[in-house]
Amino acid sequence: MTVRLLVTHTYALPLRLDLRYEPTDPYTVRALFCLGTHELAEWILGRDLLAHGLTGPAGHGNIRIRPTTGPGGHTLHIALGPPPDTALLEAPAHDIKTFLKDTQALVPHGTESAHIDWETELTNLLTTS
Repeated sequence: MTVRLLVTHTYALPLRLDLRYEPTDPYTVRALFCLGTHELAEWILGRDLLAHGLTGPAGHGNIRIRPTTGPGGHTLHIALGPPPDTALLEAPAHDIKTFLKDTQALVPHGTESAHIDWETELTNLLTTS
């Protein structure tokens, strides 16, 4: 999907946002921001955080999301990074909602823990300690 990086009140830069969801990591969404063919950044967002951001302000710290109405209709403002170095993005709410609906078809809310390989997670924790 295309999002807008809000640079100033009057200037926005279009960016490509690719959202990725893996049922083996059911609580997270990977957001890859690209400018043309150049990868800019990847952020890991909570799936529930995105869902809550559709209906009201959500998040704190380095990731904050809130619904708003923009020139193209209903949008989400996604703030990434600590102030004053925050990047403010505007994403189409409908596209985010559709993406989340697709993730819910793969892993319904409340069933996430059944999709985690707990033995592998435990092994990873024990070997990194």
